[in-house]
Amino acid sequence: MKIKKILVANRGEIAIRIFRACTEINVKTVGVYTFEDRYSLHRYKADESYQIGENNEPLKPYLNIDEIIRVALEIGADAIHPGYGFLSENSNFAQKCEDNGIIFIGPKVSVLKSLGDKITAKEVAVANNIPIIKSNEKPLNNVETALIEAEKIGYPIMLKAASGGGGRGIRVIRKSEELKGAFNESKREALNAFGDDTVFLEKFVENPKHIEIQIVADNHGNIVHLFERDCSVQRRYQKVIEFAPSYGLKQETKDALYTYAIAICKAVNYNNIGTVEFLVDDDGSIYFIEVNPRVQVEHTVTEVVTNIDLIKTQLFIAGGYQLGDQQIKIPNQESVKINGYALQCRITTEDPQNDFKPDYGEITTYRSASGFGIRLDAGSVYQGAIISPFFDSMLVKVTANSRTLDGACRKVRRALAEFRIRGVKTNMPFLYNILQHETFRKGEVTVNFIKQNPDLFIFKAPRNRATKLVT
Repeated sequence: MKIKKILVANRGEIAIRIFRACTEINVKTVGVYTFEDRYSLHRYKADESYQIGENNEPLKPYLNIDEIIRVALEIGADAIHPGYGFLSENSNFAQKCEDNGIIFIGPKVSVLKSLGDKITAKEVAVANNIPIIKSNEKPLNNVETALIEAEKIGYPIMLKAASGGGGRGIRVIRKSEELKGAFNESKREALNAFGDDTVFLEKFVENPKHIEIQIVADNHGNIVHLFERDCSVQRRYQKVIEFAPSYGLKQETKDALYTYAIAICKAVNYNNIGTVEFLVDDDGSIYFIEVNPRVQVEHTVTEVVTNIDLIKTQLFIAGGYQLGDQQIKIPNQESVKINGYALQCRITTEDPQNDFKPDYGEITTYRSASGFGIRLDAGSVYQGAIISPFFDSMLVKVTANSRTLDGACRKVRRALAEFRIRGVKTNMPFLYNILQHETFRKGEVTVNFIKQNPDLFIFKAPRNRATKLVT
């Protein structure tokens, strides 16, 4: 392994996940943190850590390319892992790493320029005969142009950030008056989250499944898919629960998704890991959405069902190994197998009974779940931890695996009932209700599942368990 020391340009759960993978393969780790993040666990999980930014800048330093590069050079890091969010899809950051002789653990600059931007990714898809959703043809430099392009597409439409993902900047627009108000708001959100305020429009598909294909590609032209994840359970276009494999899709539809995903990645000589996302309509029509050229929050479900460590795979690929080498052990597509089902949900500090308003304060009690078939990926969550308004509200990701989807649901419900979190409100009763809903347990969910089931917001879970979890 030619990489000796990795700086992780991120925080929280994903930084800790990367540090752990590095430790297992004897690679030294470096963390960065802002002043407001000085008690975050990721700082202490790294071999060495350094503050970036001033004492009144909670988030901005994580987007400061020059500051992160400076730290990496000063402490002798030969590689940088961007995690997800922040600078993970920023081609300027990848270029700056390359210019300074630092390995960027992710796709090369040309790939990020082609696919990291959602608009250019659609152009690649069209050139390779992959079906897309109709979108604007002219750059949206102002709201007047946006209004003209929206009329061409036809309402309802979606307003989306060109850089990044995770639902940031997304708005569903059903009439021109709504677009006028949402345009600048979406641009501001995109700029704050990704450092790029470019937005675009696309036709809104009313009630599809959201399916994504996990791709793994080395630097030598070898590429495979690790099957699919169903990410249809969303609230305000943020993914809530994900599972793998999908349930209820015809095999020919799955095969088409795999073929499209491989094709778009081969077209740009993709390297490292990434996710190709699609919508699948109720009539089986497929629409390409975007490529996320980075690790996903929900990568854990793919790891569980394939027994492939995606973070280590990223590190080995960046270190020059081929998929078939002993370190990675994916010689061909036939070598990738699925074992049962995996399901992930995200415990957040939000109040479901108050329109999911974020909650802040000190965690006075914390007892986590455990047991057969449960995996936990936590950020800074412990008794005495202070939940601030500056950062993402996710506390811990709970992933379960079982021989059946229903079995995985039962394991996560049991785990949610075991958790004890006091001092802040969480979304656990809401998650519990989703997981015991008959439609979900049958895998018959679309992106409007939560909207179509208002009973999910009635907290009828067992009183001695999940309802106690909201304080």
